[in-house]
Amino acid sequence: MPIRYDDAARTWHLTGAGVSYVVGLGDGLPRQLHWGPAIPDGAVPSLVREWREAYSFDDRLHTGAELLGELGPQFATPSLQLRHPDGAKGFAWHYRDHSIEGDRLAISFTDRDLALTLHYRLWDTGVLDRWAAIEAAGPVEVSRFDSAAWTLPHWDGYRLSHLSGEWAGEWQLRRTELPVGETVLGSRRGNTSHQANPWIALDDGTATETAGTVYSANLAWSGSWRVQLRRSAQGRVSVTGGAGQEGLHWTLRDGETWTTPVYSGLFSTEGFGGVSRAWHEHLRRHVMPTADEDAPVLFNSWEAVFFEVSEEKQLPLVELAARIGCEQFVVDDGWFGRRTSDNAGLGDWWHNPERFPRGLTPLADAVHKAGMRFGIWVEPEMVNADSDLYRAHPDWVLHQAGRDRTELRRQMVLDYGRPEVAEWAFTWLDRLLSEHPIDYVKWDHNRPLTEVGRPGADDPDRAHFEHVQAVYDLKDRLRRAHPGVRIEGCAGGAARVDPGILRYVDQVWTSDNTDAGDRVNIQYGFGQAYPARAMGAWITDEPSGFNHRTTSLRFRFQVASAGVLAVGGDLSAWSEAELDEAAAHIALYKELRPVVQHGAQYRLGDPEATALTGVQYVLGDRIAVLAFKTPWHCNRPLAPLRPAGVPSDSRWIDEDTGETHWGGALNALGLPLRWTPADWDSAIIRLRRVE
Repeated sequence: MPIRYDDAARTWHLTGAGVSYVVGLGDGLPRQLHWGPAIPDGAVPSLVREWREAYSFDDRLHTGAELLGELGPQFATPSLQLRHPDGAKGFAWHYRDHSIEGDRLAISFTDRDLALTLHYRLWDTGVLDRWAAIEAAGPVEVSRFDSAAWTLPHWDGYRLSHLSGEWAGEWQLRRTELPVGETVLGSRRGNTSHQANPWIALDDGTATETAGTVYSANLAWSGSWRVQLRRSAQGRVSVTGGAGQEGLHWTLRDGETWTTPVYSGLFSTEGFGGVSRAWHEHLRRHVMPTADEDAPVLFNSWEAVFFEVSEEKQLPLVELAARIGCEQFVVDDGWFGRRTSDNAGLGDWWHNPERFPRGLTPLADAVHKAGMRFGIWVEPEMVNADSDLYRAHPDWVLHQAGRDRTELRRQMVLDYGRPEVAEWAFTWLDRLLSEHPIDYVKWDHNRPLTEVGRPGADDPDRAHFEHVQAVYDLKDRLRRAHPGVRIEGCAGGAARVDPGILRYVDQVWTSDNTDAGDRVNIQYGFGQAYPARAMGAWITDEPSGFNHRTTSLRFRFQVASAGVLAVGGDLSAWSEAELDEAAAHIALYKELRPVVQHGAQYRLGDPEATALTGVQYVLGDRIAVLAFKTPWHCNRPLAPLRPAGVPSDSRWIDEDTGETHWGGALNALGLPLRWTPADWDSAIIRLRRVE
């Protein structure tokens, strides 16, 4: 994307994909002068003057700042908080130089013995990446270093959209008026968390799914994080966000450079749906490593056997999984060490000789002979107290001197910030993948971080950052050593889903809650920020342990077909008729798969507001709509489900019935869905455009 520097105006203009972002030094500090629709270069010099005139004195102190400072009369929460050896605080901005390399801009500033560089990259998707790096020529204490700050246009009102929830209830979309004052979202759990996600969207309160200006941002970080929004009394809104949490302190050493994670932003004039599609395209094209591949339909044996894992019990499931059309077979927890329950064994990564007397290779060979890929579950960051690893290396876990070591799910977290621990993890993972024909790794992470520290270390708070970066580095190293192996990111459900982890995994686990009724809403929230190609979606046995609901096999399969389809039930208990039905559903999904996994997604209705909703995917001349009917009341007639973005003068053939429909008729009358009058029903319609 073009980047132009105007020396006289001291401005930088990043433009492309219909977007302009302008940074200026009109008052000596780096300021966001424009972020929105593309503007001509000739309009840029006037932005400095217009910025001064547009803001009151109080607002001008912080609004537009690329990083909110803590010097002078600036009273917003600073993005960068420093303390120098003499006790002085903050960073005084002195412009040094800039560099433009292709589509990347770097603007550097100095203060005392520090050099601070702001980095920018505008992608062809309209997404702007921002991050910062600080280099020290002498020690300086840091307590906060955000990646970026954003400023919104001046509107009469502001509405915040964000995602919150809990374990087994993630991805709940919340929309609320942004109050005057400071609003903080974040996680102090050492991971992205079930409870919140760093994706946000802001509009003036009038945007809809299909229209209106919406700004959005997402942080590429899989540890503790915070996003802070400030709405001033004068009605201006700024956002700052980055890695870490309150209360942390670390020291930059002489010659050290500290780089923040990427904080990305975008805007759309096509409403919330337009924002989502932009994120989906960007993540598929520029972040996820293999998003251009069709993700296979997998079977996971966890719910069939739980901890009763053995070669003997797995082999019949291999035959059944292949029969219904699965393309990948994954052995879950319980294959290693003395792992017969969640009380023991984590850390002892060798096959259990009683359960797999011939090792893992015969099972993997049987899976491959059945025409499927072979996958295996691991949880490399965790350890049980009852394990050979912990008995040998109790100092390897994150802990604090003189404090109890909390066990959650009877496990503790290994400190990957220690090089010897990260090297141990790579060694056994590399050996596992080298000695066995494994195609897929389900990498789990089942508990948050507690007592984060490293006794004896000069800077124990660094463990918060070093552990996450070491996880990234380990996955990157494994991918390079085993380029054919695919990795699923799992974290007790969705506790680690963000653009940071998506750079190193091929798909993620959406939620431990696989109840199809709940998943309609869960998947609706997930799709606000993340694409279907990333969304693992299982069909499991019912009634589920979450709400004891029973729905049809068809409903469960069709809800799961909105993402990366997987099967997790006990196939040995399924009837012949159920196995045959499952095979038919999987065969249909394989026909839908290119459109679902690689197409543009349109949400048709909000499941919180209506009983009839759907998800539409468009790829080229093909449309796939998955429609879901949840309970409604008093036998009131439901409004028809209408497609999105279908030209009235276009013609479409229903690939299942052969009937032809004009776009105008579909828009007026709705989609010709075929289902029963009952609750918890679903339908799929496949349309192909014809001349």
